[in-house]
Amino acid sequence: MIVASKKEKLGYYLFILPALIVFSVFIFGPMLYSFILSLYKYNLMTIGSAEFTGLDNFISLFRNPVFFQALRNTAVYTLVTVPVLLALGLCIALQINSAGPKAGNVYKVCYYIPYVSSMVAVSIVFSLLFNASTSGIMNQILVMLKMQPVGWLSDSRLALPVIILLSVWKSVGYVMIIYLGGLLAIPAEIYEVVSLDPISHWKKLIYITLPLLRPTTMFLTVTQIIGSFQVFTPVQVLTDGGPGYATTTLVTLLYQKGFKDYKMGLASAIAIILFVILLILSI
Repeated sequence: MIVASKKEKLGYYLFILPALIVFSVFIFGPMLYSFILSLYKYNLMTIGSAEFTGLDNFISLFRNPVFFQALRNTAVYTLVTVPVLLALGLCIALQINSAGPKAGNVYKVCYYIPYVSSMVAVSIVFSLLFNASTSGIMNQILVMLKMQPVGWLSDSRLALPVIILLSVWKSVGYVMIIYLGGLLAIPAEIYEVVSLDPISHWKKLIYITLPLLRPTTMFLTVTQIIGSFQVFTPVQVLTDGGPGYATTTLVTLLYQKGFKDYKMGLASAIAIILFVILLILSI
């Protein structure tokens, strides 16, 4: 066992000190301040007029039907997006893994490009695709098929599904890449042993591949749930939380309360509730 001297330990601490300072200033500090701010009535436009109100911000949220609508929208978005992403990403990864190296590389690039693209740019493209007027590409296709144009983003029943479709299309490449890494980590000897017995591809997938991919699936499930609960950009660009509150999520509600209504205490309370929800789900 190697025992580091005090001088070596000091060197280790000095190496991690810059990262620790950045973490404390930009992450841990604001998190702690948001906990404190959630207990105050604080208007961003009147600096220095913070009033301690205890749990009044949380009580106000729990009495607000808009908050529960945002919570429901976020839950629906997560419950649909995450399973679809995992299923599609796994299917694509299995297909690419079975393809040849050259074909697999082409497919990897094609599926991964949307993920590295700007979410704002992708959202603007989708706003053009699903424009509620007849100039929208999807509505032009409907007109060509002798069907009536649809108000994709102005219809409370369709706006959230469009946002879910955007998120799945953009993020499926990331899930595919992670699953490919998990598939490549499975020892080839296992499949060689199985090939000695007459077993179908379906049983091989159910009894061998999926159990060995369990750590990868768990990682993706946790990270995608956290990302889904924090969805903001596509909602803000496509619908701004509308029509009505049909697509308002917890983060968009936080943004509205904090940077439009300037109620930073209320916004901090939403952040704390979101933190607790994600902490419970992660555990």
